[in-house]
Amino acid sequence: MKYTYVLPMLLICMACSTSQKKDHQLIEVNKTEQPPLIDGKATEQCWNLSDWKALDQNWLGDSYTHEDFNGRYKLSWDKDALYLLVEITDDVLYDQHKDPLTLWWDDDCVEVFVDEDNSGGNHQFTHNAFAYHIALDGNVVDLGPDEQPRLYNDHIVSKRNTNGNLTTWEIALKVYPDTFVDGAKNIVSQLSVGKKMGFALAYCDNDNSKERENFIGSVFVPGEDKNQGWINADIFGTLVLKE
Repeated sequence: MKYTYVLPMLLICMACSTSQKKDHQLIEVNKTEQPPLIDGKATEQCWNLSDWKALDQNWLGDSYTHEDFNGRYKLSWDKDALYLLVEITDDVLYDQHKDPLTLWWDDDCVEVFVDEDNSGGNHQFTHNAFAYHIALDGNVVDLGPDEQPRLYNDHIVSKRNTNGNLTTWEIALKVYPDTFVDGAKNIVSQLSVGKKMGFALAYCDNDNSKERENFIGSVFVPGEDKNQGWINADIFGTLVLKE
């Protein structure tokens, strides 16, 4: 009789052992000796030494023109934070919800997805990974384990400058492990050479509509349903931190 139980347990263990996220869209990120001043001006040497990456995967919405939206980004890091430089060409910046916790995804915003240990898996209502929505006013929103939106403004410092249709975002992001607990005293992960992290970037674009018109990401997502990043960290790319 005991063998009846051993076989199912063995199969479960085998399934668990093969569920680890598979690395894809590997991006090597160079370390900076001097953290950038977060002023939205991109004058630091770390940005001169980084290559532009495309923000061009239409995860949600109809096709759009280059004039309506165009995006690209750069990355850097030091032991204290991950740094992003994001350039967005957008003919309309729209912020219809003044309450940062109301329909935040339907306003124009940058969304940064981070999985500290690159483990993948579900993170919809957990801190297995974070999906930070950075609003035009700088508020940072994600869903908490209580299934309610929360502000995580102490996780991210950002500054944006807009000149015509071009908006430049400069972002410093503290990376937290999956042991993060809301309302508790948490320790920021210290980043180091060779570390891998799950990562994706996206932009919610709304040109005066009730709902966002497009959701444009940095990672190719196979299949029909491409709006998976807020639930499934398996779709994230992988950052490899380099010297």
